[in-house]
Amino acid sequence: MARMPVIFFGHGSPGNALEDNEFTRCWAKLGAGMHPAPKAILSVSAHWCTRGTAVTAMDKPKTIHDFGGFSRELNTLQYPADGSPELAQRVVSLLSPRPIGLDKSWGLDHGTWSVLVHAFPEAGIPVIQLSMDVSMSAEDRYAMGRKLAALRDEGVLIIGTGNIVHNLGTMDWNPRSTPYPWAQDFHNYIGAAIRNNEPAKIIGAEGLGRIAGMCHPSPDHFWPLLYVMGTRQADDKVTLYTDKVMHKSLSMTSLMFHS
Repeated sequence: MARMPVIFFGHGSPGNALEDNEFTRCWAKLGAGMHPAPKAILSVSAHWCTRGTAVTAMDKPKTIHDFGGFSRELNTLQYPADGSPELAQRVVSLLSPRPIGLDKSWGLDHGTWSVLVHAFPEAGIPVIQLSMDVSMSAEDRYAMGRKLAALRDEGVLIIGTGNIVHNLGTMDWNPRSTPYPWAQDFHNYIGAAIRNNEPAKIIGAEGLGRIAGMCHPSPDHFWPLLYVMGTRQADDKVTLYTDKVMHKSLSMTSLMFHS
């Protein structure tokens, strides 16, 4: 079986779920170009932070509309993919001895479905989510990705969904706005570490002081990248897509590790 790639999606606004733009077209192209198609998808989303780690283990995960201020159309949009209790049990086994809860209440949050509705619009592939324990270190998240990498040889597509730079409070919605220097610097620093396969720089990014703090007032949108970096194999190639900072302080970069 061919090794599955791994994707980090810079997901941005939940409104992207309904939009036709350069980012959503990129996500659609990534999904359409995946041959063979994944047997299942494991998503690590910025929008499911917990005490302890859990994995969704229901047959029919609900579509969670975890946002406000958007249209009725977005708030009623469904992504009716099946779940996979079997894959959830496999994740528990791979991450042993760390205790992993089997969750029957969460579902698919917008970090996951807002990109999958473009990448795999027919919702025909089972999807599970792995939560992010807020007490874990960056090293722990990377190590968890190393263990999950075995799924790539089992037909499972692993995705992380967040943003390399994510400061909503400083954004300017003018699409022609120039990035803040601190946002562009951090974006470039992380991009170079990805291209050069320097995970230590990404693991240590939260310790960069004010620059990292400005780029991530809360680190939840950065954390999924750490899991993704852990899945990288020595012979992987890396491709970055839509590699830019929008609205002054929102990086929309997506990336793929692939053969």
